[in-house]
Amino acid sequence: MATGEAPIAEMGATMDAAFDVVLSPVASAQRPALDAIRIVDDLFAIGRSEAPFTDYPTERIARLSRRHARIFTEHGAAYVADLGSKNGTTLNGAPVRQTPARLRAGDQLCFGGELCYRVGIEPRARIVAAAAAAPAPGLLLVPQRDDLGLQPIEVKAFPFLVSKTDDVFARYKDRYPHQVNYISRRHAHIFLKGGDLYVEDLGSTNGTFVGAKRLDESALPLRDGDLVAFGGDHFVYRVSLQNPADAEPTVTQLFLAPAVDDAADADKTTFVGAAHSFLDIFCVDPALQREDEINETAQRVCAHAKRDTPTGAARGAIEGKGVSGTHGASGVNGAGSTGDARAASRSGSASATKRKPRRWRLLAGELGKAFADGDRPNVRRVAGWGGAGVVVLAAIAATLYLHGSSERELKNLLASGDYASAVAAAKGYLANHPTDTKVSALASEALLKAELPGWLNALQKAQFDQADALLKEMRSLSANNADATSLVGELQWVGDLERFVATRGGVDAPIRMYADESTINNLLQRWDDDAKSHQRALDRIASYVPVFAEPYALALSHLRKLESDDSVYVAAIDRLNGVIRTELARDKPDALPPVLDDYAQRYPRLAGLDRVREDLRQYAAMLNAALSRQLTPLLAMLKSVRFSTPPFQAQFRQLAASRLPSADVIRRLDAVSEAWQRGDAREALAGLQAMPAGPWSDVLAAEAAHKKALLDQYTDLQKTRGGKDYDQRLLSFYASLDPQADVWFVQAIQKDVAALHDKALARAQDLLLRAQSLWKQYRASGSIGGTQRLEAGISPGFRSEARLLSDAQTTAQQGMRIYTQLKADHPAEFDRLLADIEAEASLQRRSLTELRMVLDPELLKAKLALIGGEQSEARSSP
Repeated sequence: MATGEAPIAEMGATMDAAFDVVLSPVASAQRPALDAIRIVDDLFAIGRSEAPFTDYPTERIARLSRRHARIFTEHGAAYVADLGSKNGTTLNGAPVRQTPARLRAGDQLCFGGELCYRVGIEPRARIVAAAAAAPAPGLLLVPQRDDLGLQPIEVKAFPFLVSKTDDVFARYKDRYPHQVNYISRRHAHIFLKGGDLYVEDLGSTNGTFVGAKRLDESALPLRDGDLVAFGGDHFVYRVSLQNPADAEPTVTQLFLAPAVDDAADADKTTFVGAAHSFLDIFCVDPALQREDEINETAQRVCAHAKRDTPTGAARGAIEGKGVSGTHGASGVNGAGSTGDARAASRSGSASATKRKPRRWRLLAGELGKAFADGDRPNVRRVAGWGGAGVVVLAAIAATLYLHGSSERELKNLLASGDYASAVAAAKGYLANHPTDTKVSALASEALLKAELPGWLNALQKAQFDQADALLKEMRSLSANNADATSLVGELQWVGDLERFVATRGGVDAPIRMYADESTINNLLQRWDDDAKSHQRALDRIASYVPVFAEPYALALSHLRKLESDDSVYVAAIDRLNGVIRTELARDKPDALPPVLDDYAQRYPRLAGLDRVREDLRQYAAMLNAALSRQLTPLLAMLKSVRFSTPPFQAQFRQLAASRLPSADVIRRLDAVSEAWQRGDAREALAGLQAMPAGPWSDVLAAEAAHKKALLDQYTDLQKTRGGKDYDQRLLSFYASLDPQADVWFVQAIQKDVAALHDKALARAQDLLLRAQSLWKQYRASGSIGGTQRLEAGISPGFRSEARLLSDAQTTAQQGMRIYTQLKADHPAEFDRLLADIEAEASLQRRSLTELRMVLDPELLKAKLALIGGEQSEARSSP
């Protein structure tokens, strides 16, 4: 697509993602809050002389520049651009410099360090959206100097950027190099605001003038009949505003290179049907601005602007009074009439805009003249050339003819609709002539006309694998044709976008956390790397195969929806990940459930929070076991825990590397456990004693002492079998055994215990009644309070309460263990008793571990040991 050409699909796409940007002031204790600002236009000015800032107290806008910043919307996203303000613009604390920054819901935006706002993105009301979608007025800029050969400019889409690099003005550079260079790269732009057209100077070197007045920092509305000048008195135009047509055109093209047959019409209008990009308009490169020439006479544009009539302008040029800095374009070298000057100007314009005649036509014309019967001088000239010259000319003519044969063949095949043959012929030719751009373009057209309908059919049926296979075939057919390969790449992007939308269930389907973000980012990044080039390429495809316009428009609609989801939902996921990482790093997983509930309510299309909740449950249990040094349950969890979300996976890796038993220790403990359960106690003890030093050495040493105590007691039982206190010692030993970990010992004394079945049940009941008494004493004392946990030492009160709680838990667990091992019924109140005691012990352990940043590590360890619990009870000697 040529520069400025109308984007075919963009014009047909629906505006289903309209939104408002809402700036909510961030109040402080010193300064009261201001009213919120709702932005409904595509461009909003921030400046000391702009509304509503003009109504603010003087002290609130003291650091605001007159031309401070601009907020604009484009392609379904909002941006902020700083305009070189003195005190700067920041977004979430980061300065916004030459490149516009994208705004997302929840961002904090500050101007001059004083005015700070919270950004909101809200769907636009239907009535407002319908009004915003109304056709824009047309703009016709009519040159006021007919002696310069300038063409009128008809603008159909906004914003319109006035730039010396745009072909609208750059086309005059050969004739008026200085005057074109008086226009800056980012000189001015014309944009819509509230249904009216405004012109704003972009800080150009030589200024923009309306009605002979140079624009200052603010935009000025354009009225019908206004005179507007850019950079001086050369590019001066009268404004003609036109009501929008009742029927919208399907495609408006930019005609900057008229055909040969039309080139003689010097008054042909330049149509600008494609809007420029605000991103380009406000993306500043200060180094390029220094390329401008300074027009010392720019301030005298007032005088020249008053020459309203073309005749007056031409007369001023002839008399040498009206054109400053022109180089021979206005003078006629002795011609004494205005008509001659105008004719000379038009002749120059026509010759500048005509396409170069084809080489074979030039050659044929020269040969025709040379051999014309009625032209004797030419005959004599040919005779003077001699036979060799004629042969050379004939050879050149033949070469030029043959060189164009492939191009002519392709055009004929295209005209006849034989696209497959055209593709084959072009492939063979380009294998030897890959740099022939004309043939490459024709080959691309043939390839698309031949293959694109089948690809579109597969895409419409959601046969995405088939569509990818067709694109692969198109790449093969476009070998040696970089132009076609590039266009196929654009189709790949469209296919990937539609595959993603369809597999999710449509554009309004839920955003799947940790699944959709990367795809959304990839699709948007592929588009944003050069959005204008992609749009031109896709428009070109639609011009070759018009049926592509509808799916292209749909793809752009889906793109805008993705950009909206990126600014709202993907940004929300990023923020949630940050909160999760922060709280997990602080060992505060209990702070996350209310955060997840809040996100579920605020972002109803956010899918995947259940996975986060499950990971949170597993992580919190594992962390509590690690902090309270409960090795046995921790090892069991490590064998089964699986985290499915990235923030928990990352945090688990950090925890495993610093505070969990290493993989080597876990492997050794598995070997110890196997040896212990099969009755090889000596091997198990040797394995524990050989454990490498590390963070869990103290726990492993306690485990070794516990196992040695069990082994010693078992040995003593065997020696004292039949003694007077054997029964009591047997039941005490039996109550201390863990049914899973100490299974060998359980089985070894099972027969003796069975013989004492009634005594064992009585022992269990006695233990639980004693636990009940200890629990009542603990509760009567008021339990352990926060002040006792925070004590810099271990007070008698803490020690006494901790001992009561620990003994109550140990005794209740032993009693319940006997009931379980004997598979005997027991009162339900014993279950409730054990549950209450264990809940209190767990609460005290968790409360103590939360004080690890306050208490001395050794003191914390001592207090946890006094509290006891599952770990301490399992390790205590019977």
